Amino acid sequence: MNSLILRTGTTFVMPLLLVFSLFLLIRGHNLPGGGFAGGLVAAASLALYGLSNGMNASKAVLRVRPETLIAAGLLTAVVSGALGLAVRGSYLAPIWWSIGSVKVGTPILFDVGVYLLVVGVVLTMVFALSAEEPS
Repeated sequence: MNSLILRTGTTFVMPLLLVFSLFLLIRGHNLPGGGFAGGLVAAASLALYGLSNGMNASKAVLRVRPETLIAAGLLTAVVSGALGLAVRGSYLAPIWWSIGSVKVGTPILFDVGVYLLVVGVVLTMVFALSAEEPS
């Protein structure tokens, strides 16, 4: 697309959508949201940026290949479950640590894995669908 309004609007909206996706990720443990919803919002913001500025620009903003995000997400999710298996004897059993007044645990680690996985899968599909066929 060659729309000045869309390019300008996307420049302002994309960072807000990425911050909102992180909000959904963090909020998702106790309330609606989580890694899946946050990942979809993050991927949608990058897809919108790609529509307005070209998919190569969106790939440059991402800085890593979507397949790398998929692998990192799967690894993170599996490790979060394996920690529960190693410590509590049950896969995906929650383990909590206190860092100051903040409690951090394996459920948020699992959500981060899902977030990365969803961003990677959605962007892989978006980039594949936007690719031009060779003549």
